[in-house]
Amino acid sequence: MKNTEEVAFEEMKWKRLSNGVIKEPLFDYLEKIFEEETEKGYDIRVCIGTDSQRVRRGYRFATVIVITTEEDLGGGAVVGRGGIVIGSNFFSDKYKKNKGAVKERMLFEVAKSIEVAYNISPLLDKYFIPLEIHADINPDVKWESSKALQEAVGYILGMGYDFKVKPEAWAASKGADRASRT
Repeated sequence: MKNTEEVAFEEMKWKRLSNGVIKEPLFDYLEKIFEEETEKGYDIRVCIGTDSQRVRRGYRFATVIVITTEEDLGGGAVVGRGGIVIGSNFFSDKYKKNKGAVKERMLFEVAKSIEVAYNISPLLDKYFIPLEIHADINPDVKWESSKALQEAVGYILGMGYDFKVKPEAWAASKGADRASRT
């Protein structure tokens, strides 16, 4: 199995968590979803997050693209119309237990999310879809992941994306966590 650093966006295998492997290019698949949801009159938002789980001698990473839809019913009433979760798993044995490994792994998770965002940004721009990067980083200093907060936020903002961290980073902490276990 390839290490994560060797798996470029173009090589990532994507699946829709509700119905299996996506057999067409991700860009085309997303465009079909955006067209269908836009035709229904829904507002679309995309959140991208990456999480990792310790397995044997390394980590299994999962990156998800979460597409949420809302409908404006008028008079200030907006209702959620569901979400679509698309994910990709990959493995790395690079992040061993050593000093600084947690920070490095957290920054790698953010970098992977940014890589995916960068590659689908032209499509998001075409449909005027807002994007958030969700970082599985806890801002509370009692947690080891907090050591990566400043650099991660700087990286995300430097790339021009909005972001969320725990506890609001549900795409990473819930969606990608679930995808990494499948």
